Amino acid sequence: MLDEVTQAPVSEELALEAEQNVTALELFFDLVFVFAITQVTGFLYHDPSWVRLVEALAILMALWFAWSGYAWLGNTAGTDEGAMRVVLLGVMGPLLIASLAVPGAFGEHALMFGIAFFVVRGVHIGAYLLLSCSDPRLGGVTMRLARTILPAAGLLVVAGTLSGTGRAVCWALALAVDYGGLLLTGTENWRVNATHFAERHRLIIIIALGESIVALGVGTGRLGTGVVVAALLGVAVAAALWWVYFDVVATVAERKLREADAAVRARMARDSFTYLHLPMVAGIVMFAFGVKVTLAHVHAHLGSVGAVALPGGVGVSLVALSLLKRRNIGSFNNPRLVAAAVLAVIAPAATQLPALAALALVAATACGLVAYETWRYAEARDRIRHGS
Repeated sequence: MLDEVTQAPVSEELALEAEQNVTALELFFDLVFVFAITQVTGFLYHDPSWVRLVEALAILMALWFAWSGYAWLGNTAGTDEGAMRVVLLGVMGPLLIASLAVPGAFGEHALMFGIAFFVVRGVHIGAYLLLSCSDPRLGGVTMRLARTILPAAGLLVVAGTLSGTGRAVCWALALAVDYGGLLLTGTENWRVNATHFAERHRLIIIIALGESIVALGVGTGRLGTGVVVAALLGVAVAAALWWVYFDVVATVAERKLREADAAVRARMARDSFTYLHLPMVAGIVMFAFGVKVTLAHVHAHLGSVGAVALPGGVGVSLVALSLLKRRNIGSFNNPRLVAAAVLAVIAPAATQLPALAALALVAATACGLVAYETWRYAEARDRIRHGS
């Protein structure tokens, strides 16, 4: 819980860490990822089935690790000058092609997606090789990354040449190699600038929340009382998701990263940010899909996929936030787990209710959680946010 969090003093060594902020070029690069997230939501919206939901999450997982790799690269390079500028600008092309191919990533554009994705991942490894020329310690890091990144990306190229079960198996293997490889190869000789790394992930959460706002706009049909109410409820949920992350979680996550020594910091960055921020983003994307469906059919009953995605997306994000607290602080956030359980109960009920009523229940749960935490942990929040 929030009142278990204490503000540990920052040592002189940590205070002297060179300040590294997210660059304008990194933000420019992230715009392509914004489009990719939008494409994933659209991919699911145009054919809301359980198979599509699994495929959408698989695509998001692949894209997330590609983006995360470049977040690590920018953190390691510490600059957008010279070769790194060329790398980031150059790789935006294949990343855009992969994003354009998302609607057909399991269909007619599977091979195009696989090839473009392989190029994105290959350039990432090539950039690390360039950095290792001036920092020999990165040589081992690069080789360990290449042993899993390139085979995983290669499997998606193979998937593009297959169909049916063969394609699904290649995707499953690719994700297992990518995600499992990063966990098994360790973080020896990785280095992390806490300020930059935390800021980069804060911004990507904003991007994901922005997608939920875009879904509100795109999903809106003819304006009427129901649509207006649904839009307001959707914004309320998005605001609650912003609150539960940025009120104290983002601050504590960066603080814990700063306080850790080099070896612990690298593992914490991998676990807390690369792994645990993915379900937060996935949950927001699921909610964006659910609210888009709701706005298009405010008085109808949601289909099974939409009924699960609308409350389930918010619940997944809350569970991920609780796991983040467990990883960094050592305890779960019980109110958020309770709220996630309530949202899980809402999911089956949502198929029997008008979509607007289901959204209202989700909004009441999310906003109720924010209100409770604000009251219950007022003193701890003030200490964390203002150092009092």
